[in-house]
Amino acid sequence: MKKTGLPLEIFRNYLRKKGLKFTRERLIIFNGIISISKHFDADSLCEFLKGRNKNISRASVYRTIPLLVKSGLITESLRCNNKFSYELTFGRRHHDHMVCVKCGRIIEFYDARIEKLQNEVCKKRGFEPLRHKLGIKGYCRACLSKMRK
Repeated sequence: MKKTGLPLEIFRNYLRKKGLKFTRERLIIFNGIISISKHFDADSLCEFLKGRNKNISRASVYRTIPLLVKSGLITESLRCNNKFSYELTFGRRHHDHMVCVKCGRIIEFYDARIEKLQNEVCKKRGFEPLRHKLGIKGYCRACLSKMRK
């Protein structure tokens, strides 16, 4: 489902519909995520905000992230080493991920053959897909090279 409108508008409307307040803290967290423009976890977002002299509690970050996920603006892109990683999805084309279990590097990719195969599998089984995410865990080239030495 494609979201229309500006991201901040979408978030405000989502909160309003849920009877929640649009607070200063939520605005700072929202702006931080928009500024990061890469994958993040709750802890790295806290550090990012702290580095920008934003005094936001870790609890506020942990409470706001699920609201942003439910609003459709960010998504949980993958989980590795017991950490959830998120990314801004508003206005971005679908892609999948490979994550290095050693260094945590995330590699985004898109392959039309995979997309086509997924659609064929769904069609064959009479299944109507809404969304999907593919995450491949393994070792990146750099870590493989170090491990082989």
